[in-house]
Formats: sequence, C-alpha cells, structure tokens
Amino acid sequence: MSVPDKPHHGGRLNEAARRWGIPRGDWLDLSTGINPQGWPVPELPVDLWQRLPESDDGLEQAVCHWAGAGESARCVAVPGSQAAIMALPGLRSVCRVGVPVPGYREHGYWWARAGHQVVPIDSQHMAGDDERWLDQLDVVVWINPNNPDGRVIPPHRLARWCQRLQQRGGWLVVDEAFADGYDNISLAPYAGTPGLVVMRSLGKFFGLAGVRAGAVLTEAGIAAALEDALGPWPLSGPARYVMAAALADVPWQAATAQRLQRDSQRLHQLLAGHGLPGSQGTLLFRYLAHPGALAITESLASRGILVRYFDALDALDAPDSLPALRLGLPGHEDEWQSLARGLAGLANVIDQ
Repeated sequence: MSVPDKPHHGGRLNEAARRWGIPRGDWLDLSTGINPQGWPVPELPVDLWQRLPESDDGLEQAVCHWAGAGESARCVAVPGSQAAIMALPGLRSVCRVGVPVPGYREHGYWWARAGHQVVPIDSQHMAGDDERWLDQLDVVVWINPNNPDGRVIPPHRLARWCQRLQQRGGWLVVDEAFADGYDNISLAPYAGTPGLVVMRSLGKFFGLAGVRAGAVLTEAGIAAALEDALGPWPLSGPARYVMAAALADVPWQAATAQRLQRDSQRLHQLLAGHGLPGSQGTLLFRYLAHPGALAITESLASRGILVRYFDALDALDAPDSLPALRLGLPGHEDEWQSLARGLAGLANVIDQ
C-alpha cells in the first residue's frame, strides 16, 4: 500500500525568509493557527531541570478535571498530540480507517504508514442521517473543529458514531486541538467509553506549541497500550509543570476565549472588507476557498505576511473544488494594521 507524501505545515519561517529575501524578524506569521497571545509562562523551579518527571504529580487528574472527563476515563500525558497521532496506528492490526477530507493530514499519513487502508470521509458522508458508511470502517478519525475548514460535528452525533463502531470493536479518535474556548463541543465527558480516544493539547488555544504538551483521554485498555508504546517519561518535568499551571488558570482561559471570539470575527470582517467574503473557521483561524488562493498567498508573502495555502486536492473534497488559504490571528494592533495594508494591495490579484 502506498504511503502519501509527508505532510507540510505552517510556520516554516526560515524557508520563507530565504525564498522571499525578507529577514525572519520582519515577517508576520499567520500560517499556524496558534494563539499569538499565549498563556504567560512563569519562571520555573530550578529542580524541574534536575529531576526526572514525576508521574504521580497529579497532572493526569488535573487534565481530567479541566476537560470534564468521565469517571472511568484514563488520561495519558503526551508530548503534544503528534506523539499520539504517530503511536495510535501501531496499537491496532491492519484495518480500514476513515479520515476527514479536508483535514489535518498527519492522521492519514501515520495510519497509512502503519499499513492501514485510509478512506477519505467527505461532505457526502455528513449529509443526512444515514450513517451506514461507518459499517465499512474499523476506525474513524475526526477533528473537531476540523482543521482547516472549521467544520464542527455535535458531540452527540460523534458519540453515536463511537457506539456504532465499538459494536464491532472499532475506535473513534477525536482530535480536539482547536476545541478550547468553545462550549459543549468536546467529547471529553464521554471519555472512558469503550473505543473512544480524545486528544487535547496546549499548542493552539494556550499558544504553547513549543512546550510540546498534550493529553489523551480514553478507556483503560487503550491508555495502557499507549503508555507502553510511548515508554517512560514521555512528557518532560518542565512541560508537566507548565501544563498543570496553565490548566488551573481558569480566569485567563475565560478572558482568552472572549478575546479570540472577537478577533476571529474581526478577521472575518477584515477579509470581507477587502473582497474576500465567506471565510469559515475557528476561534484561531479563518479558511477561505478562492480560485486565486495561490496568487493571494504569494502576494502576501512578498509583503512579509505568511499564510497557509492549500491546493485543490488538499482544500476540499468535490471534483470541482477550489484551492484555499488559511489565516491565523494577528496578535497586536500593529500586526492587524500590517495585514490590512497587505490585503489592500490584493485588489488586482483578487479580480484576476
């Protein structure tokens, strides 16, 4: 079975600086969907750097409490969702795995690399109430909200998917990297249900992608297998400390959710005001299908503004789909003004 090409990601500033001849420090990077005003990390106790991580420091219990996980849920702390994305395919024998298209391509890549048959889930699967297509799959991966298009499936429907899959020993894997800041969309309260795997992360909402800290909420059997696959000390002591402190800072989380709601709407309106209406997305990015997406991306890059481009095959699932671009949020007012100036220079590109 062929393995797809390795996925590309946003944030490749060094590459952009070389290509466009613009110094790294002069770029406005909107390519990643990471909160530009992340949780303020305090000074860390010195002994964190000198001792091995302590697995009984209460972090896993703190994660379950923060996420509202069910009583039977088990938590596995992981060095970012990526570690779980890579490890989970090795916990099952070869099977058929559904992944969303469009969607975060690391999921399909690692399931295919482990020898599984990867089946795209497109918008036609979502239409109506007929879910018999689930019976052709052993594992379904869903990203909620989906990256890059921001599509959300209600948790009660996902729970129904899980129940149907589990009747045949299947799994539902839900990546909630962009779920923070929303009310009542997480499947964490269902965690502990047989066959359900829920991923959470500090990378996006908390703006702490560099710390590589996340968690998997699941049933005991899958948790034990995942822990065995990851080995001892998968998450560093400093990362465990930062994660526990960030999750406990409820006032910051509440204020940040409100700010991101305002900023996401502001970005939507800014795009519309410069001839790019109809964006969709999450609290942390806007996604826009457009025939001139590549030209827009390159025009912005020539002005030192880095956004994420998706070609037609990555962007949407229909045969006549358009390429697309995704823009993260500016962090401060001067960055908003820089983006506005960049968009103002797109008139000739958009009209082509």
